[in-house]
Parts: sequence; C-alpha cells; structure tokens
Amino acid sequence: MAGGETLFVHFLGTAGALPTPNRNPSCVMIRRGSDTLLFDCGEGAQQQMMRAKTGFTVNAVFVTHWHADHYLGIFGLVETMSFNGRSEPLTIYGPRGVDKFVEIIHQLTPKMSFVLTGVEVADGDATLFDGYSVLAFKTYHGIESVGYVLEEDMRPGRFDREGAVALGVPPGPLFGRLQRGETVRIVRNGVETVVTPDQVMGGRRRGRKVVYTGDTRPVKNRNDLLEGADLLIHEATFDEEEGSTRAKEVGHSTAREAGLVAAEVRPKILALVHFSSRYTSAANHVHDAHEFFDGEIIAPFDLAVVEIPFSDE
Repeated sequence: MAGGETLFVHFLGTAGALPTPNRNPSCVMIRRGSDTLLFDCGEGAQQQMMRAKTGFTVNAVFVTHWHADHYLGIFGLVETMSFNGRSEPLTIYGPRGVDKFVEIIHQLTPKMSFVLTGVEVADGDATLFDGYSVLAFKTYHGIESVGYVLEEDMRPGRFDREGAVALGVPPGPLFGRLQRGETVRIVRNGVETVVTPDQVMGGRRRGRKVVYTGDTRPVKNRNDLLEGADLLIHEATFDEEEGSTRAKEVGHSTAREAGLVAAEVRPKILALVHFSSRYTSAANHVHDAHEFFDGEIIAPFDLAVVEIPFSDE
C-alpha cells in the first residue's frame, strides 16, 4: 500500500427518499489518495459535487439497491463526464439488475466518450483496488440490496529506529529497505552481519475501514465484516418516537437500531444518514442512538467532510 494516503468521506446527500431544502438524496463520496468512489448517486449529486469542489473525476460507482433516490443522479453525471470528454472507463457496481441499468444509460447516451460497464455484486463479493478493497454484504430492505465495506490492506508495523541503530544499521537508505520488508547486510566491528525486517519492525497494523449500509433493517450476525470500522455510516430514517413500527414496515432502521448495531460492532464514529423528510432536526436521532452506543455519533449535514486518520492499532 502506498504510504500516507489521505482518506476523506464527503456526505453529498443525507436525505431519505425525498429531498429537503437542506438535504439531497443519498450520495457518499470517499476519496482515498487519488481515487474517488461514489456510494449511491441520488438526484442532484452533480450540484453537490460542485458545491463541495470535488470535481467529476470518479473512478467507480457503487449502488446499494435500485430505488430511484439512490441512482437517479448517475444519468446526469455520466452525461457530464461524456460532455467533458472523459476517456477513462467507468464501472458501476451494484446488485442484480446493474447490467440492465447500464444498458438503459447506453440507450439514452449512445455516443458516450468512454466505456461504461456494469458489474453485479452480491454478499461476499470483493472488488480489489490498489491498496484497498470494497466488499459487498447482504442487507435487508425488501428488495435485493447490499452494503459496502471499504477496507485498506494491512500496513507494515512500526519501525524501531533505536533498535535498528543498536543493531548497527546506519540511518539512511537501509532504514527504508528494512521498512519495505527487505533484508540488509551491514558491517559491524569488521564482521558482515544480516539484519532482517522482523528484528526492527513491529507487528502489521490494520488499514482504515469505512462501512456504508445503504437502506436496510439492522444487519445482525455480521460482526466479522462490520466490526472495528473507523466510520460506520448507517441509515437512520426514523427516530424512535415516530418510526419504530414504520421502519419495520418499509425496511428501514431507526436511529436507536443504528445505535444497537454500533454497540455490537464498535466503530470509532457512527454517522447517521438517510433522514426522513418529516424531520427538520436530527437531534432526537442522535439521542436515540446514544441509548446503546457510547461512542462518537454524528448526524452530518450535506457537504460535511470526515477525514479518517491512520491508527496505531
């Protein structure tokens, strides 16, 4: 993995099925180093990208399910990319039906300037990128739907500089070779000696991890996939006061239920999204989620940005 890659999460759309004056339909952009991925792309996504000054250079789009508030923005985005002369291929990943969706786009935009393809994903399917992967997992929304886990590859352990010096390794290029996993030879007290990476490197450290549920009832018994995320983006369409029964009827989650999931999988930050248009404030949602999850909880407005730092764990 390339060292020091930045990781930013842009909340471009945090509304439920209907937009509001302050919230657009679902769209989350994750920018890792020079890569930009969209997770869902609801109506108005292009304007949000302009407001966020992210540009339209998107490397891949991941759709959670085929409800219009999660994909309508793709049509306009593809048109703009083609109008601007994009030449790099673009892949749209999504559950069953993505091939038909891409076929419709081709029918509406027959003279596209780039190759657009669709790739079907289901529970357990991983898409590999340079230094990280995006894994799909099954969700429960009444139609075929998936969530996504973006997780970086394992990182090398921490370099023990003092230990290397004590072994006789001079500061400089040999330090870098050891950190890259190479064995080096030095001359110490007139004797050639081999120093191996395991002598000066700590245990490998996990990469950063972001989970996006899309629309779903609480996902249970998937702690192996969801636990330990730096950021869990969980839908919270309703608060408990108004929506506990309604959430079950329409395949959504309440903020309280999102808090229950977070209490099980222990993310560093829980981000609540996909708020029903009936709410003008998410204060009750945060309060409800805190009933079970004692960690950091945010209810980001559109255009909020969260930077995910590296961890020493």
